[in-house]
Amino acid sequence: MLSSDRKAWSKAIEKPAQEFPLTPLPVLYGKIPEGLRGSFYRNGPGRLERGGMRVGHWFDGDGAILAVHFNDAGARGTYRYVQTDGYQKEAAANKFLFPNYGMKAPGAFWNQWGKKVKNSANTSVLALPDKLLALWEGGNPHALDLETLETKGLDNLSGLTRSEPFSAHPKIDPRTGEIFNFGIVAELSITLNLYRFDRTGKVANKNAIEWKDLPLIHDFVLTGQYLVFFVPPVRVNILNVVSGMKSFSDAMQWKPELGTQVLVFDRDTLSLVSRGEADPWFQWHFGNGYTDTDGSLVIIVARYRDFQTNQNLKEVATGKIETPAKATLWQIRLNPQTGKVISTEEVLDKECEFPTVAPHQVGQPWRYSYLSTHRDGANNSQELFSAIARFDHKTSNLSIADPGENCYPSEPIFVPNGPNSEEGWVLTVVYDGNSDTSEVRIYGCDRLEDEPICCLGLPSVVPHGFHGTWKPARLR
Repeated sequence: MLSSDRKAWSKAIEKPAQEFPLTPLPVLYGKIPEGLRGSFYRNGPGRLERGGMRVGHWFDGDGAILAVHFNDAGARGTYRYVQTDGYQKEAAANKFLFPNYGMKAPGAFWNQWGKKVKNSANTSVLALPDKLLALWEGGNPHALDLETLETKGLDNLSGLTRSEPFSAHPKIDPRTGEIFNFGIVAELSITLNLYRFDRTGKVANKNAIEWKDLPLIHDFVLTGQYLVFFVPPVRVNILNVVSGMKSFSDAMQWKPELGTQVLVFDRDTLSLVSRGEADPWFQWHFGNGYTDTDGSLVIIVARYRDFQTNQNLKEVATGKIETPAKATLWQIRLNPQTGKVISTEEVLDKECEFPTVAPHQVGQPWRYSYLSTHRDGANNSQELFSAIARFDHKTSNLSIADPGENCYPSEPIFVPNGPNSEEGWVLTVVYDGNSDTSEVRIYGCDRLEDEPICCLGLPSVVPHGFHGTWKPARLR
């Protein structure tokens, strides 16, 4: 049961989300911009309960995808659960059957040993020319139909084995179209696997390096010629997980004495260039990075001082947050040849997460970062993010889009008005806790403080989610 003493955001996750088929979406306010043509996709946990039992962590929820297709006739949307094998089996049984990030498998101790974690397909999406991939940390992605979101099944991208996970934060080089990603393999040995794909999603190159213990790596950053990993000092007691004594989440240990490990790889060969160490911190997400004129790497990251964020996110599933966890925006300058951190600077001290940039600026110099934050004057300790914003790295100005009291926007997605355009729109899905409804809001990227250009109504509540993407109509 959800706590009765809870904020408005908790109503969005109180019940499992309801799917809806391709449906024309009503314009509640404003007008759809003429240049906005393509598809907006979002992923997140749609179901946090089954058979009267709640999940153990927000990350355990079954993935559900929202698609909104914009064309000359207007906008149509659909929302569907990813039909993973685990989802289908648990739906048939009307109970949880598998271990997950924050859950052990139900039943007796001997039912736990070696049982595979359910692929929840709930974290992000990658739009390829002929399919949409629903992404998750620990396994292959699931392929979906770009229009209807019908699940086609697991996809190995023409080269991955079932034991080679495709993580949830691939990076696309806007100059070449190449896709880079990684996966952590924990079997007889622990390895960090790196992958390079062509623009269609076919494997072009792979490499792996061994790791002595199991780390938690959620994201990495493309900085021109390099792929950079900051490995935070979180380690998983793998024996506790394999034996069924603890879930992955409960088996994680914060070990600041290990520091943050820095790994720099060449993007073409995927070979290790350098390895270094920095002060301990934790991050889920990078904003972007590039190679400066002096050869150093400049990287933006949403940085936490410790790992309290994991408990904070666990509490989201209960409907009441009690553990504070604040990330702020930091700039890190790094020597790629030595792996040594040259400098660190907090560039924004306001709590924020999900930093993103324009897609044509990934791995390149940029000026504006788009991110999730809180409304000015809001009590943030028990709230989900209640605003989105644009941060100007040149002037340090933060422009905030305040959706109103008890309204909660998802990660902002920048959509350029034409190829490589600095002008465009910011799209987000907003849950309105006042009316218990969800809508898509479209803002002018340089006018976030103004009212949205357009609001589209959704047929049912779309719960708070994680990551999304935009696929221009010209690529379809």
